[in-house]
Amino acid sequence: MIVVGIYNLKGGVGKTAAAVNLSYLSSFEGNKTLLWDLDPQGSSTFYYDEEFNSVANLKKIFTGKIDLGDLILETEYNRLDIIPSHFSYRNIETILDQVKKSKKRIKEALKDIKNKYDYVFLDCPPGISILAENIFHACDYILVPTVPTPLCLRTYEQIISFFEEDELDTSSVIPFLSMVELRKSVHKNLMKVLKLKMPNLCTSYIPFLADVEKMGLHKKPLANFCPNSKASNSYKSLWIEVKKKSTFVN
Repeated sequence: MIVVGIYNLKGGVGKTAAAVNLSYLSSFEGNKTLLWDLDPQGSSTFYYDEEFNSVANLKKIFTGKIDLGDLILETEYNRLDIIPSHFSYRNIETILDQVKKSKKRIKEALKDIKNKYDYVFLDCPPGISILAENIFHACDYILVPTVPTPLCLRTYEQIISFFEEDELDTSSVIPFLSMVELRKSVHKNLMKVLKLKMPNLCTSYIPFLADVEKMGLHKKPLANFCPNSKASNSYKSLWIEVKKKSTFVN
């Protein structure tokens, strides 16, 4: 089972769009796939047209009293399941603070489903916190959607520094460019700089296109409602890279 977190310190960089589209593409290819929506805003849950799930037993999940599988729901798509978010996920930091080995509770919870899925995607809220530490310890890879703006390199370097301080493998951090507008000179110029500054940067990038915004209207992944669009093809290219990078993970 390969666990992939979609994370950035910043919000509004395309994390949820990546989580929804990559999880769908994974399942479409035949992989048994789970998407865990950890963001209290619940955008992935909304895009998959699911109701917010009860999280009354979230503490029991983190203390091992019940299985993570009890929160899993099927989506309308074959081989794709979801753990929906809930607004009370805003209290997840407090819950994690109350349990032992709090940095590894998500990793421990995922062991319950290790033999049930090929890929697990985590749609992560922004910020550095105990939840972020849990995500870093639980994931085989951290995909970092990066809008090519002047602050993006600083944000990436902060993530790498955090990994180094926690003695985690920085090579598992995989940035990709998101919401790219080539008409903007700052985007175009920074793309060249970032290729040199981010050694693990994906060659595929996600352009800023209206079709991505339309996901909210259709409540579907791009490959479902506009499979041949430029936006959909961009995520397909990104997914191919992600698969190549995760080939040797057990």
